[in-house]
Amino acid sequence: MAAKVKNISRLKSALKRQGIQVEHQHGVYHLSNEQAQASVLLPAALPLEEKAVHQLLAFASVRSPDAGHGVCKACATPDFHPGSIAPVGTVVATDSGFVIPAAVGTDINCGMRLLTTGLAHTAVEPFKAELIRRLTRVLLENGRNVPVPSKAFKALFDDSPDAFLESLKAEGLWAGVQRDQLHAELAQCVSLSDFDSAARYAPQGMVDGRETIRDPGLGTTGGGNHFVELQIVDEVLDRHAAYAAGLVKGDVVVMIHTGSRDVGFHVGARWMDRARAEWPKGLKHPDSKLYGLSGALAQEYLQAMGSAARYAWANRMVLGEMVRQALDATIGGMRSRLVVDVPHNVVLREQGLNIHRKGATPARAGDLALIPGSMGDFSFVATGLGNADWLWSCSHGAGRSMRRQEVRRTRHETSPGTWQCVTLREERRIEEAPHAYKPIGPILQAQEEAGLIRSVARLKPWVTFKA
Repeated sequence: MAAKVKNISRLKSALKRQGIQVEHQHGVYHLSNEQAQASVLLPAALPLEEKAVHQLLAFASVRSPDAGHGVCKACATPDFHPGSIAPVGTVVATDSGFVIPAAVGTDINCGMRLLTTGLAHTAVEPFKAELIRRLTRVLLENGRNVPVPSKAFKALFDDSPDAFLESLKAEGLWAGVQRDQLHAELAQCVSLSDFDSAARYAPQGMVDGRETIRDPGLGTTGGGNHFVELQIVDEVLDRHAAYAAGLVKGDVVVMIHTGSRDVGFHVGARWMDRARAEWPKGLKHPDSKLYGLSGALAQEYLQAMGSAARYAWANRMVLGEMVRQALDATIGGMRSRLVVDVPHNVVLREQGLNIHRKGATPARAGDLALIPGSMGDFSFVATGLGNADWLWSCSHGAGRSMRRQEVRRTRHETSPGTWQCVTLREERRIEEAPHAYKPIGPILQAQEEAGLIRSVARLKPWVTFKA
């Protein structure tokens, strides 16, 4: 701890020379410079990173060229660490007429989905090898069969997720789904109904009238920290909330972490470019290279973003159905239900503000949230407590402690048998190893003590699939 305090002291001195003041009180870092201020919920035992501090204050200082719109409040959750543009774990509130596309980026509605199976781990364990074989085929070896009429994609973007489900033919994956259950489970998808959308913002090839599309992104996790993980309910921490969610100690559950894939990149990259292009000619560009959109353009961005967000829901839903069908074909007797589907990288209209979350989860009062650790650490189901000081949000995970390049360079060895990652790419196993992430315990404790969340259940990783 003495070394940690010394390092923080050095960082504070270095930042002070750059015009940034840092104060730490009761587990919260208060950051400020001449342009902005922000707060970071971070226990002293966890590192505060200089690059992330600069990124957070840069976002906190974003204004429209006429200074009529801008950021009202900026904060960060304990998984706070640098990102490519915005630091991960950041929550930024702007007035209702202003958005910052780069605060969301291209991985729009990256989020989590949790399904119960109704099957005890002891009942599934004898079938583990066969289950891994089936899931490897559909998740990693392109063994999925997900035909979608372009009219269904158009219905998703122009109408609703309900209309998307109604437009699917009973073939391929869709021949085996419980359609009534999927309709009912839409109510467990946090803020899905809040996303406006329009087909004109989607890639043209998805809505061009073709009879059937086999979209290469639908039903895929993508790389990086995305995953499909079979977990075991290790401990029930809130008996009533766990019962309501269908979480039973010893049961197997399925956690899915992915986003909008190529659709998100298509939308996010275009609108970040658009925001830059709208900057007035002859006016000095901001040093941060961060740009906002105001008025009608802000509303247009929200509709474009919502289109990608709906696709991300469809992607996670398809992954969940593929796992459900693999489990049913291998074992049978499933009593699966959706616990919750939550977004991360989105802008949502709340309390008259535009709340931008970059790697942060809505934690409004009564909302369920999912906070994963790593392949070798626990994940948690939690109930949001609606803390306005932290913009009704919580962390979306433990947060990286090492950059991927650093992990590849060190090639740290971990004890065999403590975690299992199924992947076709060895570099994924190395980059996403448990030691590359912060321990989940202090992350949860800090948020519970600050009144952001209340833990419902602790989940233990069993088998993780990474593309």
